[in-house]
Amino acid sequence: MTTLRVAITGIGLLGPGLASWTGGSALLRDPSAWQAAPTVVPPPGRLPPTERRRAGTVVKASLVVADEAVAMAGADAASLATVFCSSTGDPANCHLLCEALAAPERLVSPTRFTNSVHNAPAGYWHIACASRAPSTSLAAFDASFAAGLLEAVVQCLASGAPVLLVACDLPYPEPLHRLRPVADAFALALVVAPADFIIGRGLALSVTSEATATPCVHAGLEAVRLGIPAARALPLLQALAGAAAARVVIEGLPGLALHAEVAPR
Repeated sequence: MTTLRVAITGIGLLGPGLASWTGGSALLRDPSAWQAAPTVVPPPGRLPPTERRRAGTVVKASLVVADEAVAMAGADAASLATVFCSSTGDPANCHLLCEALAAPERLVSPTRFTNSVHNAPAGYWHIACASRAPSTSLAAFDASFAAGLLEAVVQCLASGAPVLLVACDLPYPEPLHRLRPVADAFALALVVAPADFIIGRGLALSVTSEATATPCVHAGLEAVRLGIPAARALPLLQALAGAAAARVVIEGLPGLALHAEVAPR
């Protein structure tokens, strides 16, 4: 079993009762202080007002956590290769497109069509950062975060340079919500750097056939983890928030999982 070793130098977070990594990390260390509350997505400062109006919530949430992670890492946003992953993409836009196509006129606005592609958040980010760095957008149902993390780590090791990983999922409106229930919005970002970086937490990653993912001990956070695909990252985020060494298993595709070991602070 090959072990991939990197460093996590920046983290961004947005989710139910978790407004940012700055405040949320303390709640992840002591979940007894966490209180369930709907996710509030603030306007991303990187986008000008016109683009904010056009952008969907998945774009806004993705850019907010990406900016927090990049700032924490002290990285140059324009130079970072990126990996964006999402199980749902932009559910509200998908719903409105379906409504438009079901109407007699079948008229689709150019903005809705532009925002329907899975790499829309990556496009907004790279344009806002004036970045020509490589970018990958992927989806793997409930394993989307695990797939994105593995992709980011492999790219980091292959290039010898930091990579920005962004994961985001949102709920669908009805009637799609009944078929694919997602509890709330959740987004996170990690700056993955080569293991010899002097800042950050060491992370050793390997693919395993171990099927049982690590749960959150706190019942409320466990409900968030199970209710939102991107929140499968919560046990890893709790490990990164703590000071001790930790081992977590992250849900992957059927029969596969990611075994992650976080070095002590």
